[in-house]
Amino acid sequence: MFSKLKPWLLPILSGVFIGTSYIPFPPWASLFCFVPLWLFWSQQTSLKRVLIGGFITAFVFTLIGFNWVTYLLHEFAHLPWAVAGVGMLVYGLIAHLFVPLAGLLWLLWFLGQRQWQWSARLSLGLMAMITVLCEAYSFTLFDWNFGYSWYGSNLPVYHWAEFIGFSGLSALTLLANLPLLIAWQKRKQTSGKLLAGLVLFGFVLLNVSGLGLQARLPKPDASFNVLMIQASIENSEKLAAELGKGFGDEILHRYLTQTDEALNRYQDRKIDFVLWPETAFPALLGEQFKNDPASISLADFLRERQLPLITGAYSVDEKLRLITNSLFVLNKDGEIVPPHYSKSILLAFGEYIPLEQYFPAIRNFLPTTGHFARGSGPTELLAWNGYQ
Repeated sequence: MFSKLKPWLLPILSGVFIGTSYIPFPPWASLFCFVPLWLFWSQQTSLKRVLIGGFITAFVFTLIGFNWVTYLLHEFAHLPWAVAGVGMLVYGLIAHLFVPLAGLLWLLWFLGQRQWQWSARLSLGLMAMITVLCEAYSFTLFDWNFGYSWYGSNLPVYHWAEFIGFSGLSALTLLANLPLLIAWQKRKQTSGKLLAGLVLFGFVLLNVSGLGLQARLPKPDASFNVLMIQASIENSEKLAAELGKGFGDEILHRYLTQTDEALNRYQDRKIDFVLWPETAFPALLGEQFKNDPASISLADFLRERQLPLITGAYSVDEKLRLITNSLFVLNKDGEIVPPHYSKSILLAFGEYIPLEQYFPAIRNFLPTTGHFARGSGPTELLAWNGYQ
């Protein structure tokens, strides 16, 4: 078994490095996670081996970093565990095609440039740039990049995203793999040690300067006391309420009861507003639904306590005649304060079925999967009491 895996240990190692350096893990290997794979590619002349190496790396880090897709398919697409497991394996093969694509493009270029006898360093540099560009412009169901890990670990370098964005941080992270690859190749030479030291120095410098960027942020000119409520609701109960099959009244009762309990617990503090989570209100909300029983109960509750509320709720896109996953502000009299926000980045297999717009028959196999309309994105600010 080991003898069969041995030729592929470098791609596997890259997959482990990438998978264990993304949230919730610390980005311990982000600066050199592609080094084993790039070493492997640089030793190949076979297109087949380059592609297989890329697929192995992508498959391994997807299994590690996105194993929750199995639960998502089981819990939200309502597939049996065995089928969800197969779905995870398929997703692992196709989720991050930017890795084998980068290897393919690099090898095609490498084979084509032989007649020009360009340097190996230039070849490695282009390998890094092709990987960065493929990662930046590739399609993926769950958008992520290598910049988010620095934020997830609260390392000060993430403050540079203020200027270059997290996509820019992701590109810098991947590009840092290049000098460390060269440093590994020259590890027995002084130049290799110096190159690794320069990368380390640059990383420390970016973090120190990140602390400076954090310090220059202006202090907030206002603050709120927010009462956050999170009731314990089973997904089966949420689905039943969404489909109109019960539990709606019970879910609303839990939120109202827990809000009252929290108000009594913190009655010595001024509460500016209450915050309920995504789709906490288990019915349709909006001006056209204000006379529905659930909306009336909520408005009465807020009016009696003179309590503003920000809550997730379902609403309707009248043009598409589809449900939306929205966020509403209600004032202390229980009135909806326009505008409301509707979620635009939906959860695959939870709020939509990928490719359904091209192959509508897919829904016949996943009838209970949500079918939500996308919002217009962050184009308007929620308003409350003079704040936005």
